[in-house]
Amino acid sequence: MLRFVNQHYAPDVASTGQHLTDLAEYLAAAGVPVEVVTGRTHYAGGVLDAPARETRAGVRVRRYRTAALGRRTRLGRIVDYATFYGQVAWTSWTGDAATGTVFLTTPPLLGVIGWIGKAARGRRYGIWSMDLHPDAEIAAGMLRPTGVPSRALHWLNDRGYRHADFVVDLGPYMHERILAKGVEPSRAHTVSVWGAAPTVATTAVPGPALRARLGLDAATVVMYAGNAGLVHEFGPILDAMRLLRDDAGIHFLFTGGGPRRGEIEAYVRAHELKNFTYLDYVARDDLADTLAAADVHLISLRAPFAGISVPGKLYGIMGAARPALFVGPAACETADTIRGADCGVIVDPADGAAADRVVAAIRAWRADPDAARAAGARGLAAYTTRYQRGPNCAAFARVLEAAWPSLFTRTAAPSDAVVPASMHRAALSGASRDYPLAAAGVPPS
Repeated sequence: MLRFVNQHYAPDVASTGQHLTDLAEYLAAAGVPVEVVTGRTHYAGGVLDAPARETRAGVRVRRYRTAALGRRTRLGRIVDYATFYGQVAWTSWTGDAATGTVFLTTPPLLGVIGWIGKAARGRRYGIWSMDLHPDAEIAAGMLRPTGVPSRALHWLNDRGYRHADFVVDLGPYMHERILAKGVEPSRAHTVSVWGAAPTVATTAVPGPALRARLGLDAATVVMYAGNAGLVHEFGPILDAMRLLRDDAGIHFLFTGGGPRRGEIEAYVRAHELKNFTYLDYVARDDLADTLAAADVHLISLRAPFAGISVPGKLYGIMGAARPALFVGPAACETADTIRGADCGVIVDPADGAAADRVVAAIRAWRADPDAARAAGARGLAAYTTRYQRGPNCAAFARVLEAAWPSLFTRTAAPSDAVVPASMHRAALSGASRDYPLAAAGVPPS
């Protein structure tokens, strides 16, 4: 049996839970027995409306109840994490042994539980590094880089990474940080995440229902979709919104939530911005249509988080065939992807006049919608070859097969609605170790 551990899983809206759901269901369809150990806390706060135990799309799901205090306060988050840690540790150390357990990184330092279980009970584990801790807390200013808590957490986390059978990261900048933690290169693998849409989105028809409901049929809609968190760079975006406050033909539409939603809404009130709407998270089944309702999409990342966090929303934007406007460091996974696909504009705040450049990009696409559509089409082309669910799940499956071959002795890669089964088989048997999709004709991300 293969076990995954992460605080979030479907039907929760958290990105890590959505990607884990895709991978777990992909493997279950291939005949791999899969169990997911997760929480019942909703990413947006409160308790998830889901049973404590169920089998979902062939995946056995076990949900632990935690304090459910939510992400709005640091204390609430710590208490939620602590109650989840205790139950995961008990399962990992004393419960039925799995062939291998893959720990994700929500909550932080789950890999330490794997390290202890391996040292004490010989239980094998890997890490799917969706982000890096305590690197993120240091980058956010929550911990001093040289303080005792930082050094202690680094010591624990690094040993969790070093002793794992494998570590899967999300891109080259994160990969370098993981190698710097002492992980052997042969055990470090890069597999990109993928777009939220299960199939390729159409390129021509925007989300008419949402635009009509909001009275935005004639507007150029600039959307920020997803979590508004500590890792994201909003200063230039908010300033650009202020500079465009009198342009009724441009509307800023935010969907989702997160700890900085209140800050964004307070800015809007303080500057009396009228061309702005903030909606709650949408269900994943509705996400593709929501993304298609925009003419331009915003993505952001604060410079200290380069290589620590990789915004996954870019791939859904590419799948929706919309241009991306990234506000963040020019040297990071997101910027590299946009440059490689030629599907958007990068505004690095370090270069100065960031808000003016955001405004210029929006106005340029509004004045030349054909250029916007062409950028979106180039993003879609890259999405179809590199950032869909099927081939990237196959790449992850190959990492698992190399580490724990007994999981795959009587299984075969499933067919997929988008990617031919032959591509899956090529990815599973390809010669490239770090970029297994190269064997299927797909370039490394």
